[in-house]
Amino acid sequence: MKSILEELYRGNLNPEEQMIPTDPEYRELNRKLSDLMVEAKRKFSEDDFKTLEEILDLNGESSSIVASEAFVQGFRMGALVMVEVFCGDGKWVIG
Repeated sequence: MKSILEELYRGNLNPEEQMIPTDPEYRELNRKLSDLMVEAKRKFSEDDFKTLEEILDLNGESSSIVASEAFVQGFRMGALVMVEVFCGDGKWVIG
C-alpha cells in the first residue's frame, strides 16, 4: 500500500469522488429536488428552465468553492493542532 503522501503527490486522492453522505436527509432532499426539477421543466418555458438550470449550475460551482475553502481551512487547523500536540508550549501540566 502506498503512503498517503505518495498518493497525494501523484494526485490520486479524490475523496469527493468516493464520498457518500450518511445523513439520512440526503436522499430525501435529492428526491425532492429531482421532483421539483421535473415539475419546473413541465411548467416553465424552455428559456425559463434553461435559466433555472444555469442558476443551479452557478450555485453548485459557488458551493464547491466554499466547500473547497472550508476543507483547506479545516486541514490547516488540523495541522496546527498536531503541531501544538507535538511541540506544545514547552510546559507540562501534571494533574
